[in-house]
Amino acid sequence: MNKSGRILATVVACLVLFAAAQAQRARTVSNPAPENEVKPPVPGVTTNIPPAPETVKVKYEGGVFGYNKKMDGTLTFDDQNRRLVFRDQKTRQEKISISYTSIASAFADTQSKRPVAADIAGRASLYTLPALLIKKKYRYLTLQFNDPDSNATGITSFKMENKEILASVLNTLARKAGMTQRGEVFVRTKNATAKTSTDPSTPN
Repeated sequence: MNKSGRILATVVACLVLFAAAQAQRARTVSNPAPENEVKPPVPGVTTNIPPAPETVKVKYEGGVFGYNKKMDGTLTFDDQNRRLVFRDQKTRQEKISISYTSIASAFADTQSKRPVAADIAGRASLYTLPALLIKKKYRYLTLQFNDPDSNATGITSFKMENKEILASVLNTLARKAGMTQRGEVFVRTKNATAKTSTDPSTPN
């Protein structure tokens, strides 16, 4: 084969390889995503936390106008009316209602305090140091609310049984209320307020 023939054969081989590479690239791009591909999580919702039960035992710590005393009771997700409802343990009556759309922010709070029994024992005993060192962690769901219908604003909190219940209630509330996570706090953005107030299909 002369020199011109070898050059022509080389050019043809390069064209064939280029066409094969382009065809392979097109097939790779058009391949569907595998069924087991992990999808990105929805913003503002922690997927590894189980949803909260419809009703949980809590202790109301104050903050709502007209209800200054602490009360044991239950906190219920009333999805039909899109609100949180607190009922007193003794009377089972509805005491406090906070609509989902009025909640401006929500977060988990932890405080370390001496239990009442340890405090009394520390004062009564001659050996007060061990009793005074006893502390227990208390978990709270804290809500900042602003209700445009009643012009009621404030900050209230509910003491939870443990950190697992607190995490599930906070995460479930954030999803139902359409709030967005900012660090350790869930907040309501202006877009979320507009959507939840005008769109009846907002997920519960």
